[in-house]
Amino acid sequence: MIQKITRHAFTIITIAIVCILISANGLSNSNKIKVDSLSDRYKDLFHLGAAINQDIIFGKDVQSLNIVTSEFNSITPENSLKWLYLQPSPNKFNFIAADKYVALGIKNNMNIVGHALVWHNQLADFMKNTSSSAAFTNHVKNHIHTVVSRYKGKIDAWDVVNEAFKEDGSLRPSVFKKQMGENYIEDVFKLAETADPDADLIYNDYNLYKPAKRAGVLKMVKKLQDNGIKINAIGVQAHWRLKSPSLNEIEQMILDISAAGVDLMFTELDITVLPNPWELVGAEVTQNFSKFEGDPKMDPYPNGLPKEIEIQLAKRYKDIFKLFMKHQDKISRVTFWGVIDQYSWLNDWPIKGRTNYPLLFNREYQPKLAYKTLANLIEN
Repeated sequence: MIQKITRHAFTIITIAIVCILISANGLSNSNKIKVDSLSDRYKDLFHLGAAINQDIIFGKDVQSLNIVTSEFNSITPENSLKWLYLQPSPNKFNFIAADKYVALGIKNNMNIVGHALVWHNQLADFMKNTSSSAAFTNHVKNHIHTVVSRYKGKIDAWDVVNEAFKEDGSLRPSVFKKQMGENYIEDVFKLAETADPDADLIYNDYNLYKPAKRAGVLKMVKKLQDNGIKINAIGVQAHWRLKSPSLNEIEQMILDISAAGVDLMFTELDITVLPNPWELVGAEVTQNFSKFEGDPKMDPYPNGLPKEIEIQLAKRYKDIFKLFMKHQDKISRVTFWGVIDQYSWLNDWPIKGRTNYPLLFNREYQPKLAYKTLANLIEN
């Protein structure tokens, strides 16, 4: 009898010890998993976002999707809301990808950005071939009304006009200017506001750290404001390099845009680590440098990023974010243009077939030194 009781007691004790160990291990794992995301760390400063492609939107790239939903609180579609994909033929809309994109943002309680309503690139062919100004304008009215109204109350902010200015600050001679006249930017901002009065309306462009171009954009902003036309923010495409633009140039841009009475959003942030042709002008996607394809000097890291360059990239991001933190009262959003290095547009632009490393996550979906540096920066 005593032997049976002893064995029974031993069994109970053994089970208890196992349960304690399992519980402790589970608690330990829970502690390891419960780490603040990057957007959690910066949530009191500004939204932190990522541009996402259709593989992420449709759940095909599960690992990138997990990074997006765990690390960011704002999303922008790389292509799914551009005219070419939404309305490739007159009044023939395809909302499949756009609807999935918006649903993803709503499901994860994210700040949802619409990109972009009016842009001279990735425009449907029928718009380029429309000869009548009246017909062209009616297509624009129909497109903006249909798209913005569909997502009224769901999409928080729209890039209404994208890249409308030349480097000297004058209006680009786009098909929109040609068909709708000098005041087309005002007209499309009015249309967007009518379709959704509560959405933030943004003008988006690159190279705004350059004084001449910035002056042209800010002149346009003042004109809209003077005419009572809603514009909430300037979106800065921050497709920058390891050493340029300078921090002083970036800071002056922040101060000038804020002084114009609008929010500042860094809408497309990435840092190229590769050399580019000296003729390169900003982020104009139509530039062709095929003559450099296959040149090893233009693709120096095909087998991986050297440690010293990774350190430089991390420092560059750190210096930029320290500046953003200094001016947090002027900045409402910072969005990285992509999620992992493998799918960054900079692998194929401005020279196709290169291996670039511009983002916070590497090709194996792992956080890079740049990510860890930004996480530690806000923690400290």
